[in-house]
Amino acid sequence: MVKFRNSGGGLSRNLEDRRGRGGMVAGGGAVGIIGLLITLFLNAQGGGGGGGIDITDIFSQIQTGGSPSGTVDPADEPLVEEMSQALDDIQSFWATDAGRGASYQDAKLVLFTNGVSTGGCGNAPSSVGPFYCPGDSQVYIDLAFFKELARRFGAPGDFARVYVLAHEIGHHVQNLDGTNQAVRELQQSDPSRQNELSVRMELQADCFAGVWGSSAQERGLIEPGDLEEGLGAAAAVGDDRIQEQAGADVEPESWTHGSSDARRRWFRAGFDSGDLARCDTFTADPADLGL
Repeated sequence: MVKFRNSGGGLSRNLEDRRGRGGMVAGGGAVGIIGLLITLFLNAQGGGGGGGIDITDIFSQIQTGGSPSGTVDPADEPLVEEMSQALDDIQSFWATDAGRGASYQDAKLVLFTNGVSTGGCGNAPSSVGPFYCPGDSQVYIDLAFFKELARRFGAPGDFARVYVLAHEIGHHVQNLDGTNQAVRELQQSDPSRQNELSVRMELQADCFAGVWGSSAQERGLIEPGDLEEGLGAAAAVGDDRIQEQAGADVEPESWTHGSSDARRRWFRAGFDSGDLARCDTFTADPADLGL
């Protein structure tokens, strides 16, 4: 169990709880499509993830209907507190010299149910899974995703959940340092590299999550077994694992996030080294990325 230090009570100033306020819900034939997207860990990279497709393009293809109020489950309150504490710890790390230092700017975390309207990426049903919107520098999570992660993909545990958040904050770091924009421009200039560049970006975010995990271990926040939970979560959202679960052929050329083995290895590279310099996936040999 990850043992975050109590920050003095109350939720993070960077957390916005929109659960139960209603939101966009999928309609028409979208349910079948987005059933796979939740497992793809879509991330909303504005060109960096999702196969090089702008997240706003994806959302515009999903017809949305009414906006019934979501149900707030009282049993989720410990998860809200966990996400709040994890958010503050992860971002505190990125504000240190080991991260980005004083240049780091906090992201916001929005918790929602059913669907959500973003400030820069349009409307999203919860079925797209956790994502980061570069247009408003916010991470969006429906806590129901964690139940799917545990039940359907065999990746339970608090460190598995925190890995998800750390990965999304990794995308925020990429947005701050210009990687997101640079990747988008490369994808547009050379469409043949869209998927490859997306995989490189996703694996770097996994490595960034591992570097934070290394810091957490040094500070005594991680207990035995936590690392295995994080590695399990990274493997659970590998493209090959998703394709196998969907009963489809495993097709590496279609991958946008990386194989289970590659995601696990790059998370571990960051965790074992604690060094951001080890996270340069953009100059890494394709073989080291499972490509």
